[in-house]
Amino acid sequence: MRITDVETLAMSTPWRDLTFVKVHTDEGLTGLGECRLPNRTADLLAYLGSAKQRHIIGSDPYNIEDLVARMFRDDFVRAGVVASCGIGTVEMACWDIIGKAAGLPVYKLLGGAMRPRLKAYANGWYTVERQPAEFHAAARKVVERGYRGLKLDPFGAGWYEMEWAERRLAIEIVAAVRDEVGEDVEIYVEMHGRFSPKQAIQISADLEPFRPGWVEEPVPPDNLAALKKASDMIRVPVATGERLENKWHFRELLDLQAADIIQPDITNSCGLLEGKKIAAMAEVRYMLVAPHNVGGPVSTAAALHLDATLPNFKVQEYFNDFVDSWVKDVATGLPEVDPTDGCFALPNGPGLGITLNEDLIREHPFQERFFNLWDEDWHRRQQAD
Repeated sequence: MRITDVETLAMSTPWRDLTFVKVHTDEGLTGLGECRLPNRTADLLAYLGSAKQRHIIGSDPYNIEDLVARMFRDDFVRAGVVASCGIGTVEMACWDIIGKAAGLPVYKLLGGAMRPRLKAYANGWYTVERQPAEFHAAARKVVERGYRGLKLDPFGAGWYEMEWAERRLAIEIVAAVRDEVGEDVEIYVEMHGRFSPKQAIQISADLEPFRPGWVEEPVPPDNLAALKKASDMIRVPVATGERLENKWHFRELLDLQAADIIQPDITNSCGLLEGKKIAAMAEVRYMLVAPHNVGGPVSTAAALHLDATLPNFKVQEYFNDFVDSWVKDVATGLPEVDPTDGCFALPNGPGLGITLNEDLIREHPFQERFFNLWDEDWHRRQQAD
């Protein structure tokens, strides 16, 4: 079998762009991939257009290790996030092809399922005024939907440090959410790489009474020594990793033991098999894995196939029940989060088990959204046309 073409379909919501790929073969099988690369989608489309000629067309989709190695290595200048996202999206599609050829779900090809249910947590639910009462009411809808975990960034447009009034407001928002969801629902607090180590330590101490399941990206992701400085003094679990691009980047994080939970995003860190390797590196250090996922049905399905196989899987992020819920309709085959236990069922195959609705994708054409986490009210995830 040989790859004959890579077709791209890009679409936009009010705050994110999603890129889908269709990898075609000479035996009539087509594999699907997807990623959301913030503010770099046009670059990704250009990269895929050139990479398919240099590396992809003519390749055997079964030879995933070889294809990924050539795409990563042969351009000589090491793959940045645009290339690692392109690699991950095509790699995902190759697994879809192999699963379809075998008549099996991808997770069976990656070692088989270790669990029948996959825990999920909700993100994107707090598109409300940044006030405790508003977050309190929004959190109620999450638990009514059946989720046993939810994540929020209560910090507005904070950067490095916050004035005391703003810091107090953020803590009051978390307190309001805990008051609404009760003691048995996990609250994950997103910091989005906002703070200096000292400020991250102070805010994490403020959050301790509300028992966060983790604080995420407490410092910017570019200086792992600063993360280590913060994590050594933070007394709640620390999670990070969504902006790391490959196993070499994770190697430094893991060697420093600077986090308790890692969050690789297989769509921008070179794919499923790379995710499996990164998780194994974390496993021997007794770290858990909670894959980052801000995409649509294809990338979510791929993450679930990986989650099923990981000994150290913790929980899966999911946006599409609370923001841009129509994104679920751009494909069929993805399990819903079950309201009785807040979990995904195992995804079905063959392959990823997903079929695209290309007509709906075309109804929301790519517009190159710019999403800025340091804008006021960024959390509303709205953008004027």
